[in-house]
Amino acid sequence: MMDEARLIEKLRLVEALFAGATTEGEQVAADHARQRILERLRSMEVEDPPVEYRFSMGDMWSRRVFVALLRRYGLTPYRYRRQRYTTVMVKVSERFVNETLWPQFERLSGTLQEYLSEVTDRVVAQVISEDLSEAVVLNEPQALPPTPSGTTTAHPAPHADGAGGTTPGGVTQSAGGGDTKGQAGSRTARNKQKRRRKRNKRKKKRRR
Repeated sequence: MMDEARLIEKLRLVEALFAGATTEGEQVAADHARQRILERLRSMEVEDPPVEYRFSMGDMWSRRVFVALLRRYGLTPYRYRRQRYTTVMVKVSERFVNETLWPQFERLSGTLQEYLSEVTDRVVAQVISEDLSEAVVLNEPQALPPTPSGTTTAHPAPHADGAGGTTPGGVTQSAGGGDTKGQAGSRTARNKQKRRRKRNKRKKKRRR
């Protein structure tokens, strides 16, 4: 298990390694690692002028490490409006990016990720659950066969009294599917016509 002191030591050794230390003694005693890298950057900028780079970080932790690394070597990180928060822009020598900046970032980020993963596992096991195994991987369920074209699925409508149902518009339907209000209106019209015929017959009889 890596403690915080060991983590700091490993991060310092990463910079010392990219500063040019080759032996264990040099790595431990490399107090001027940052200065060596700065001198290398200046010399590279003469032969390889800075160009604008865009880096897309995978998470906020990686972004923090990368931004801090840029500032450590006098580089100015920025982003344009409407760019993602995880986007980092910087003007830097291409050679410095390929030979020093990006390889060093990957080593630093990997070391920090290892430490954070160990701390997370330890805390989760003590506080939440000792089972840190991955979730079970299952086969995806088979999709249902498509409904044949031209067919519809029937859905029974609710019935208030067992004889009919109610549509969303509030019109009550009979069991046969007719409109009860319309049927009642038709019966009323027929009754009126019958009464008119009877009145007309009576008037004709009186005239005679």
